[in-house]
Amino acid sequence: MALDADVIVIGAGLAGLAATAELADAGRTVILLDQEPAGSLGGQAHWSFGGLFLVDSPEQRRMRIRDSYELAWQDWLGTAGFDRPEDHWPRQWAKAYLDFAAGEKRAWLHAQGVRFFPVVGWAERGGLLASGPGNSVPRFHITWGTGPGLVEPFARRVRAGVAKGLVRTLFRHRVTELAATAGVTDTVRGELLVPSTVERGVASSREVAGAFELRAQAVIIASGGIGGNHELVRKAWPARLGTPPARLLSGVPAHVDGLMQQVAGAAGGHLINGDRMWHYTEGIENWNPIWAKHGIRILPGPSSLWLDARGNRLPVPLFPGFDTLGTLEHIMGTGYEHTWFVLTQKIIEKEFALSGSEQNPDLTGRSLRQVLGRALPGAPGPVEAFKRYGSDFVVADRLDDLVRQMNGRTGEDLIDEAALRREIEARDREIANPFSKDLQVTAIHGARRYLGDKLVRTATPHRLLDPKAGPLIAVRLHVLTRKSLGGLETDLSARVLRADGSVLDGVYAAGEVAGFGGGGVHGYRSLEGTFLGGCLFSGRTAGRAVAAATA
Repeated sequence: MALDADVIVIGAGLAGLAATAELADAGRTVILLDQEPAGSLGGQAHWSFGGLFLVDSPEQRRMRIRDSYELAWQDWLGTAGFDRPEDHWPRQWAKAYLDFAAGEKRAWLHAQGVRFFPVVGWAERGGLLASGPGNSVPRFHITWGTGPGLVEPFARRVRAGVAKGLVRTLFRHRVTELAATAGVTDTVRGELLVPSTVERGVASSREVAGAFELRAQAVIIASGGIGGNHELVRKAWPARLGTPPARLLSGVPAHVDGLMQQVAGAAGGHLINGDRMWHYTEGIENWNPIWAKHGIRILPGPSSLWLDARGNRLPVPLFPGFDTLGTLEHIMGTGYEHTWFVLTQKIIEKEFALSGSEQNPDLTGRSLRQVLGRALPGAPGPVEAFKRYGSDFVVADRLDDLVRQMNGRTGEDLIDEAALRREIEARDREIANPFSKDLQVTAIHGARRYLGDKLVRTATPHRLLDPKAGPLIAVRLHVLTRKSLGGLETDLSARVLRADGSVLDGVYAAGEVAGFGGGGVHGYRSLEGTFLGGCLFSGRTAGRAVAAATA
């Protein structure tokens, strides 16, 4: 039978766009499929903050950060905790990705027009030993234009392929089966969904209008993870993280459903590390939601007091922004699913950022004037809107009133005002000196030694009960689903492997569906800024490998 194209790419997110762009540049014909409408081009990356992990970049050097490949590899290994036979290919992918992040990644992106905000962020700070998890130095580079700014050059390259007649984009095509001829996967079958004009992120119809079948020399799966499918998230939830929450917020739209993982598995692809996942503990319910159970993550500075549901401080080193999965594990052992930040107006103005392109209109719109406005008094507009309208925010001038409202939000008198007052007053006494036995206070002082944090991310140390820093603010936090860290096992050419280690001929995978490479390049935890970069690197790798194989 005749082929419909050289290659079929399943998924029009960032990994799929990167793969398609490389194939088109190599002169291959491509059919790019996605179950969502055309307006969803770019997938989850569109909604992202645009953070990218880079090592020893010019931005770091300008901020007086001394980074190196060796230090980054130490951090990656300490964070990933590779300890399984299945980690063979993930470990190889980690090394290859780090070579990329410390090498040509920035120049490759820069050549396509990608630019970065000059202040480098410090995500996942760890807080344990040097050999433990976390970033030893700031490495989180924010794309100027956030997620849409990162998607843009790859969408542009794909559109150029369309103009040349090399690329066909077929939306509302949901793949349900992969089939082989003479042992080589060359056929994609599925359902034609009825046309949809819903806005990006809004759940589209799953009504079936027909069927389709397409053939090509090779198939690249770039369909994303499972974060929008809470049933799959709970099924994969590991015992080490406790019992999964009864109530989860969604950090991704409903179409992130894990369907293609199941389709690829049925075709012989080996799925590994499904119990490794990355969910955030600083989720707040979106007061203006786009999709069901829409949650937004707070990107906090280090100063907020983090309390469990009963008002106890979380243990060292579970400070805001330090250890995501360590915090998640602790929370799930408390018997409650929510926690609280307690802070001041002074802290929220300096330290609160919200993850997502739509929550950062200044950076997304590339408005220097609006970005400079962050230095003015008051919290950023989107943060202030959540403070005013969000169901998880309470504001009060006095601590007794704050605790009364906190208990009112949960419907239980879980927090004792006198006990919390003693804890806060003890913490406040430590602020009188530039040193402290309170390790969170020490961490705040340490953060302000980094110029970037001092400028835009860490408030001047002050007493929480100082009326001049008020009002007091409490924020109820929920678990927010986000990334799958496991997926289809792939070799360094992005070829999908079978359970016996042999190649599933004709099938490649990139992005989150492949655990961002190898079936789990991050291991148990992420260093942050590595998800979008993992999509780009694995998509580029798959595209180039398939282009060579179909020459």
